[in-house]
Amino acid sequence: MTEKSTLPETGYVRLPVILAHIPVGKSTWWAGVKSGHFPQPVKMGARVTMWRAEDIRRLIADLAALETH
Repeated sequence: MTEKSTLPETGYVRLPVILAHIPVGKSTWWAGVKSGHFPQPVKMGARVTMWRAEDIRRLIADLAALETH
C-alpha cells in the first residue's frame, strides 16, 4: 500500500483513499452515501469533500464482520 492510500487512525480522508480500501466504484460509493449505507461526507470547501477516518474504519470493520458471518 502506498503512502497516499494509507488510512489514518483519525482525521479526514478523500475518496481515492477510501476506494483503495473498499472495492467499489465511485458511482456505487455515492449511491451508498445517498442511501445511508456509507458515511456522510464533510464539505471542506467548494471542491473538497472528505470523510472522517474513524467513520471509514468503522465501515470497514462492519463490512468485515458481515463477511465472516
